[in-house]
Amino acid sequence: MTTLETPTRARSAEPQGDGRNPSSTSLRALDAVNFFLADVRDGMGPFLGTFLRDAHKWDTGQVGIAMAVSQIGTVLAQTPAGALVDRVRWKRLAVAIAAVAVAVGCLLLYLVPVMPVVVAAQMLIGAMAAVFPPAVAALTLGIVGRAAMARRTGRNEALNHAGNVVAAALAGGLAYLFGYGAMFALVSAMAAGSAVAVMRIREQDIDHELARGADEDPEADESTDPARVHPAAGVSVLLKDRRILIFAASVVLFHFANAAMLPLVGQKAADGMKEGAAVLMSACIIAAQVVMIPVAIVASRLAASWGRKPVFLVGFAVLPVRGLLYCLSVNPAYLVGVQLLDGIGAGIFGVVSVLVIADLTKGTGRFNLAQGAIATATGIGAGLSNVLAGFLVKASGFDAGFLFLAAVAAAAAVFFYVAMPETRRREVGGGCR
Repeated sequence: MTTLETPTRARSAEPQGDGRNPSSTSLRALDAVNFFLADVRDGMGPFLGTFLRDAHKWDTGQVGIAMAVSQIGTVLAQTPAGALVDRVRWKRLAVAIAAVAVAVGCLLLYLVPVMPVVVAAQMLIGAMAAVFPPAVAALTLGIVGRAAMARRTGRNEALNHAGNVVAAALAGGLAYLFGYGAMFALVSAMAAGSAVAVMRIREQDIDHELARGADEDPEADESTDPARVHPAAGVSVLLKDRRILIFAASVVLFHFANAAMLPLVGQKAADGMKEGAAVLMSACIIAAQVVMIPVAIVASRLAASWGRKPVFLVGFAVLPVRGLLYCLSVNPAYLVGVQLLDGIGAGIFGVVSVLVIADLTKGTGRFNLAQGAIATATGIGAGLSNVLAGFLVKASGFDAGFLFLAAVAAAAAVFFYVAMPETRRREVGGGCR
């Protein structure tokens, strides 16, 4: 790696075992990327439905199609996006291009809100959103190295959740003051910010072999040339790894149990609160995001010291409790309080899932492909969650839906505890932020 001037070096608390010493410029740029991408990953998200329904009088069926297309685009693109990030060395440019594409898609949604354009723009936004998670994880691993990966992933997630809180507050305030157009402009501005920030990362600070998990095992011959390209393992290697399959099944169950909970809360509250339900949903989302900030930081540190499995089990454990508590009351303050548990579970999941996949794919060169494939599986699980829970609620009521999701969550926790081994390897050092 090219030697940098001493003043631009990031200070480390202790030497790093993998020799990474990125510049402070790259680390600050990575901070900015994670903050700005918070509002870019989902495009307009739930605000699009409000815009189409209120400003253009779309019916609920049309809105449902518009919202579903983005999710379909993401699910279809996740595995190819992961494979692409593994293969290319222009990871910074990939993030910048995807961010600009999301901005263009959002502008089209606002300027030409007709069904064909909305479907095309939402498909584009969904597909581009699939690039961000593997690309950011790859850049992180390639910049800071394995020794600092846990702490840095926690920092990434904390900044991402902070960006979500700020963006949600700005979107509401700007829409109130200036109308719906301000929300679209906000997403486009944050997309531009993320594109500028990612190009500020110094190319010489990125180890592209490490970024795709192609680094050598600790037992490998130390005389091996670290600059050589390590061939990626065949996909069959991943499929034959029992730990990867167990982890994939665990996170699919997690998302199956989790995805429908908040939408059901909103529907349950809407029956009694009418207009106040939208305010409750906003409060629940912001409350959870605020909790995720410290949880992500703590989870990253505990995952490095305790190991991945016990920390992940905490995330699994709060999910059935949350499902049961939703059955007890529809009081708005109570529901917001229960939603804080989502901040714990999602905060842990966002950090530890990346670390587990990095552990499992070490030396394979398939780190980002595995991320994409598991994300695809969890996306399908989340979609099925909403469908099945919706039918169950229609047949037996909201409490039956929450109890069913809680039971799935409990089964997922037991399965993960019994079947999943610890994946953390001892690393020397880890001081880079």
